[in-house]
Amino acid sequence: MMKPLDISLVFHTVKYLKPRQFFYKAYHWLRNKGVFPFPKLARPYPGELKAVPETKLVFLSYNWWKPKSIESGQFKFLNEEVNFINCIDWQCPHKGRLWRYNLHYFQYLQDINKIPVQKNLQLIHDWINHNPPGTQDAWDPFPISLRVVNWLKFLNEHDISRHVFQIIYKSIFQQVQWLEKSLEFHLLGNHLFKNIKALIFAGLSFEGPDARRWLNRGITLLEEELREQILSDGGHFERSPMYHSMILEDCLDLMNIGLSNYRSLPRTLVEKLNDTCYRMLRFLFGMTHPDGNIALFNDAAFNIEPSPESLKSYYEKISGEKFDYKESDSLSFPESGYFVFSPTPGDKLIVDCGKIGPDYQPGHSHCDTLSFELSIKGDRVIVDSGCYTYEQGEMREYNRGNAGHNTLTIDGHNQSEVWGSHRCGRRAYPLYAELKKLYDGSLEFRGAHDGYTRLPGKPIHHRRIVFFDSRYRIEDIVEGRGIHHVESRLHFNPSINVKLNGRTATLRKGGRTLGTVLMTGKGTLHSENGWYCPEFGKKMPCVVLKATYKNATLPLRCGWIMEFA
Repeated sequence: MMKPLDISLVFHTVKYLKPRQFFYKAYHWLRNKGVFPFPKLARPYPGELKAVPETKLVFLSYNWWKPKSIESGQFKFLNEEVNFINCIDWQCPHKGRLWRYNLHYFQYLQDINKIPVQKNLQLIHDWINHNPPGTQDAWDPFPISLRVVNWLKFLNEHDISRHVFQIIYKSIFQQVQWLEKSLEFHLLGNHLFKNIKALIFAGLSFEGPDARRWLNRGITLLEEELREQILSDGGHFERSPMYHSMILEDCLDLMNIGLSNYRSLPRTLVEKLNDTCYRMLRFLFGMTHPDGNIALFNDAAFNIEPSPESLKSYYEKISGEKFDYKESDSLSFPESGYFVFSPTPGDKLIVDCGKIGPDYQPGHSHCDTLSFELSIKGDRVIVDSGCYTYEQGEMREYNRGNAGHNTLTIDGHNQSEVWGSHRCGRRAYPLYAELKKLYDGSLEFRGAHDGYTRLPGKPIHHRRIVFFDSRYRIEDIVEGRGIHHVESRLHFNPSINVKLNGRTATLRKGGRTLGTVLMTGKGTLHSENGWYCPEFGKKMPCVVLKATYKNATLPLRCGWIMEFA
């Protein structure tokens, strides 16, 4: 029997789903229970499979693996390494699902250091021999989508014997047959985008009615999802810089094959992809800190997707166009909900005041509305807690919840009801948000959200951030009624030494003073231990300043003054 709170949480989670998500969730559940049969796969192709001849294309390579390690059976994903002594256990039950998925993606085929071709072929053949259709994880549609594209990229790059080529192509053909019947309409978002990309790659790589059907369906869905998922300001609608980078690479790959397949892909679609990639690059560089890495809002981590600079180079290479990004002192992405201060070179503050994501897919959302990140002189000073894992537990709750972000917490509640690994019930919506330059040259952001109006007294959090002459002033107003417990946090990069003295903290790094942080309002200030997780599987202890306002009568005014040398 579910508790009343649990029933409420589930109701406020599922009420946002689209009707077709309900339908396909039910379909997949019944299929897994054996009510519906799994897709029937065609017998091996009569005669030989014929791949459509293609010009050899150059795709992005990655520098995340050590070829010698993979040759010896050592696989490292998410900062967790497994050494397969004699043979690969493709099911690997002692690792989390995301780790197992990475094993099945075969992204290591695209390593910049080049694992020997014969070793890669051995891995592919071993996978084929040990993962018959329907195998858990291996034949899930998301890993299929990535693996099919990675195998096709590999085959495009290397000259493989006809016999070996045919074996791999027959497996790809069966996997795409399975994928076609398993498109992730129950999840939508980035999962469906990956499915679409695989359909198009496969449709351009085979001949016959199946290939034409895959290609036509992929093109139709791609046109729909580009309109749905890429916002007017260039941001991806899940509002994660990491997933934005992933979808940008997908669009670049599709543009790449589209430019060499004008007879197969509509010219208007290729032109649309070019325009989309340019706008997405502009957004990405706006969300990139002076250290060259992305901001960590929502589910985001380093070294999962290509860097902004490598995506820029890839765009320039395939488009033949120069991408010039000039940092302005202020930049707004109003539909995505991100606002950027860049008052001087090396300094950057990014504040989030947007939706947590699409209502029907908030799986990668965090409680970071009105939270911010800050870099000073090229170094990250105030940080988001990042993303340590997708496995449910204490760290997942910390990274997603209010405690892991630089914003206000009221009465101990999260501003959005994040739960499980990827669920969210009632959620914060922005009420207004704008960034502008004032007559005196200062920069001013104003925004508010309604995430706490479900509490007694209907509190509303307003935040104003003003930059002027090396000083950031953060003014918070909690509007509403009654007496409440309010907390405000600031997470500092582990490299920053924070020395607290009353209501002021001095920030130092490497023997030099960076600046000071002063708490405002009638409360108490102390430091606590927190976590900074810039990569999956990597957590670093950090100092968190917490201003506490006990038994505060609303309306409440509080905030911070940060001054840097």
